[in-house]
Amino acid sequence: MQILNIHPAIQPQGSCFTRITTRAIVLQGDNILLLYTARYDDYTLPGGGADEGESLEQALQRELTEETGAHSILRFEPFGKYEEYRPWYKPDFDNIHIVSYCYLCDICGQFSEPEMEHYEALNGMKPVWMGIDEAIAHNQAKLDATDNKGLSLERELILLKQIANQLLDKKYTF
Repeated sequence: MQILNIHPAIQPQGSCFTRITTRAIVLQGDNILLLYTARYDDYTLPGGGADEGESLEQALQRELTEETGAHSILRFEPFGKYEEYRPWYKPDFDNIHIVSYCYLCDICGQFSEPEMEHYEALNGMKPVWMGIDEAIAHNQAKLDATDNKGLSLERELILLKQIANQLLDKKYTF
């Protein structure tokens, strides 16, 4: 699986734990299935953490169903792996190491109502189809405009640009 990081790896100081996540890339032409989060006013790929004992494909299926309402996923093709370190907000560790496995997915059939986790619903998260160029422009403007950005914004922008460049023959720079 290709490595998707653009910026140099940062080795954290202090204690650290690793969280394995999956992220779905679902395309229809130049449109991509994303999650809009009103609290942060940003767009992210659907996905989340793998539970203990879950395969990456099982975790991705569960997350897609919960966050978008998609049930019939026909393809799980590896796209790449993105690793990052962030400060952790709880006292048990200083840092978190997030390893995100990104997969190309094809979905068929109707979507049901998403079954968001409580905090996702409180944050105003909802699935949307939109043009990838629009999502990149929005997230870039958000990143450029404020110091108070969600920690995932840089990762999502890098991933969206790589998806656009590699899968849709765009020419974004990093």
